[in-house]
Amino acid sequence: MRSLLFVPADSERKLAKAADARADALIVDLEDSVAGERKATARQLAAEYVKSAHGGPELWVRVNDLRSGQLLPDLTAVVPARPAGIVLPKIEGPADIVAVAHYLDAIEAAHGLGAGSTGMLVLVTETPAALLRLPQLLELECARLRALTWGAEDLSAALGAGDPRGAGAWRSTYEFARIQCLLTAHALSLEAIDTVFVDFRNVDGLAADCASSRHDGFTGRLAIHPDQVAVINAAYTPSEAERQLAQRVVDAFAGGAGTVSIDGKMFDLPHLKAAQRLLRRARN
Repeated sequence: MRSLLFVPADSERKLAKAADARADALIVDLEDSVAGERKATARQLAAEYVKSAHGGPELWVRVNDLRSGQLLPDLTAVVPARPAGIVLPKIEGPADIVAVAHYLDAIEAAHGLGAGSTGMLVLVTETPAALLRLPQLLELECARLRALTWGAEDLSAALGAGDPRGAGAWRSTYEFARIQCLLTAHALSLEAIDTVFVDFRNVDGLAADCASSRHDGFTGRLAIHPDQVAVINAAYTPSEAERQLAQRVVDAFAGGAGTVSIDGKMFDLPHLKAAQRLLRRARN
């Protein structure tokens, strides 16, 4: 998934237009973008939207966190509609993932859904406890996990801190969170999804930030406005030049050599693995 666009679940107008943005996935949001008095309406609209969708982008639902008192109503409303998965915010650690996975087990069984058919994308840095416990995720066995992502604003609020960004870059605490999310996702062979770029009208800034993000190893990005989707898709899609070079690397190693020379540069096995990974992504 290159682009994942948030859509407020209580806005029928935005839901109706969301697929036009051509995001790889839509995240129908029951959490931060929905006021408390609108939660019940949002659940109903989200379930109807997911159930009625045919083809198009993958549909995910961001539910409320485990301690909100809203999570079980969210899950019982939307999981029977068969979304691709849920986005779980504000975890405190691996135990939250395990607890929610058990809820999903029960709901799937009750509605005759395939066991494990509901994926999980988890926001893993929104509380200090979750960030400190991130290494514990490496011991977690949860086949539902599809991707990890991170966020700065909720962590900043939890810390009573100011703007997470300073002079155009993440402040050290949030850069640490970003790197930890990236490394943990790859250690678990999951998609590593970068956080939102809040200045949604700054197209050039988004493009530059996405290029840096992809260079670091993130595989996709959250979007908060439809206009961001095309920029994100382009940034996380290998270029034709990249694909051609990767294919040349793979072809050069076909004879079984441990190192090869291409255009006067030496390539070894790590380059081969990187080329194979890029070609897999280009085919998806």
